[in-house]
Amino acid sequence: MTETAPRVRRATAADAEAFARIMGDPEVFPNLMQMPLASEETWRQRLAGGSDPDSGDLRLVAELDGRVVASAGLHPVTRLRRRHSSLLGISVLPEAQRRGVGRALMQAMCDYADHWAQVLRIELTVYTDNTRAIALYQAFGFRIEGTHRAYALRRGVYEDVFAMARLHPSPPGVSWPAA
Repeated sequence: MTETAPRVRRATAADAEAFARIMGDPEVFPNLMQMPLASEETWRQRLAGGSDPDSGDLRLVAELDGRVVASAGLHPVTRLRRRHSSLLGISVLPEAQRRGVGRALMQAMCDYADHWAQVLRIELTVYTDNTRAIALYQAFGFRIEGTHRAYALRRGVYEDVFAMARLHPSPPGVSWPAA
């Protein structure tokens, strides 16, 4: 049987059920910085609020065989001196891992940041034991910039995370007409 390639598209409020399902998966949730038990209605409100393409906030989903199996978000930092930065988050259901879904979402996020959104720096945090996610991020040019000790509570234990970032590989310039 031929495996289909992931289809990446912008998330809509109609994806609220999928977001609640993905973020609530017992194998996915512990690796996220989300709060537990977010309802479908909570996600519907979040997704409805971020649908303006000019907001700079990008939420994507990936589908396999017509079913949403992953999500990703790129969220601008709004502080004036940090507006060149965005925060990235990604979640992939276990059955969709190692099928190119994370790679497709990361490619779409980096393309958006590099070519359309004026993002110089993409930042994320990742638990230090999430080796597959770290490898994916490094494949897209992210580097570990440091370790935050006891950064987040996970299953009742304060865990360390890596701070990772990626700088635009070829920042845009200005094309001046010939004199």
